Amino acid sequence: MSDPSATAADPTAFRPDRVACFRYVDVDFDRASGRLRCRYALDELVFEERVTFAGHGADAAGLEAAARLVFLLAGLSYYKAAAPPSVTVPFALTPAERALLEAAYQDGLGEYAYRNGLDLSGLVIDADDAPPGPARPASAAERPLIPFGGGIDSIVTVEGIRPAARSAALFVVSREGDRFDAIEQAAAVTGLPVVRAERLLDPKILRSAALGYRNGHVPVTAMISAIAVMAALLDGRDAVVMSNEWSASSGNVVHHGRVVNHQWSKTLAFEDLFRAALADVLPVPVEYFSWLRPFSELWVGRRFATLSAYHDTFRSCNRAFHIDRAARLDHWCGRCDKCCFVDLVLAPFLPADALRSVFAGREPLDDAALLGSFRTLAGVSGDLKPFECVGDVDECITAAVVAADRPDRAGGAVLAPLAAELRAGVLDPAAALAALLRPQGPHRIPARHAPPDLLV
Repeated sequence: MSDPSATAADPTAFRPDRVACFRYVDVDFDRASGRLRCRYALDELVFEERVTFAGHGADAAGLEAAARLVFLLAGLSYYKAAAPPSVTVPFALTPAERALLEAAYQDGLGEYAYRNGLDLSGLVIDADDAPPGPARPASAAERPLIPFGGGIDSIVTVEGIRPAARSAALFVVSREGDRFDAIEQAAAVTGLPVVRAERLLDPKILRSAALGYRNGHVPVTAMISAIAVMAALLDGRDAVVMSNEWSASSGNVVHHGRVVNHQWSKTLAFEDLFRAALADVLPVPVEYFSWLRPFSELWVGRRFATLSAYHDTFRSCNRAFHIDRAARLDHWCGRCDKCCFVDLVLAPFLPADALRSVFAGREPLDDAALLGSFRTLAGVSGDLKPFECVGDVDECITAAVVAADRPDRAGGAVLAPLAAELRAGVLDPAAALAALLRPQGPHRIPARHAPPDLLV
């Protein structure tokens, strides 16, 4: 076995290229404390992650099976430090678990591989085979748990699910001893109870650059989904309802023959893989679906525009979620790709003054220096779609042209030149908008929770 900490020049230096194997070491859930412990190793270098749950149903069925899914998916945060060609799992995997795990490495780490110039197509996952679980009835989804991030997507889901849910609750994951104001303020407006979990990554992985580890994007939503299922079981809930819209399935670039998608764990493909894994391993049914799946970001934006109670509290700016509290903003930065996209997708539906108020004088659409960022969102700059949770090109083009036609946006610093460039490709803006406000594709929403737009 290779020594990951030895080189000829510096025997203490970490060399990712010399690591032979990533091992899933063990997982343990202490029902008394609600603490999940996951251990992994890159050859002999060991990492430990902890997740602590605040739920009270320590005798709930299915916790060990759910813990396995957390263990499997959370491992990607540590594998990436070296990305060796072999992964070993100490227990047998059902067909659905294996399919999920293989996709998580190949597609969930697609952006990571692209940015690091790696080809993970030859990765081998060494685990015995287990038979699939027995078929089980679907959950009634009467007590849903809604992962909540304080942005427009999860807010629209909360207000959409609320009428048909007997008892809904929010789910929030944070670091130990830390909470994000951008989430807490919007969560308070919902008036719903909050189920919480605290995740503590191994401190070594947060020092990747200093320690010589490889670094890059991992499918965080996949990990949160698995943690949410455990939290749902502990809190006696029968569904986890996500807020991933149709355009999340649109990729960024092709690398080594595979589509690289920053939002892979928000796609319909992931949703189906995860649903199948839950059906394979859980002894009790827990429904998992995205309430926004068949809809565009413009559909979400139009619905959010009517939810005025949230307009002063919601926030999707990346700077609001900085790990370093000293660098964390309590307002929209007005410059990042998320700020630009949210501003653009709401501009057709909210008065200009209302959006300027949201951004407190830093509205991206008022900043001519950001025209290049908006051109990239609209797919005309020649640059790749940003590796962020933003909508696809058609949504951005339509939003820009429709918003530019609003009287209160006439002559805007960004929209006027942007719409002039895009208008030739949108012969009928009203028709283009109407098309994007209709359902865009398949979904897994149970009938009782179907939005009215699916029933017409």
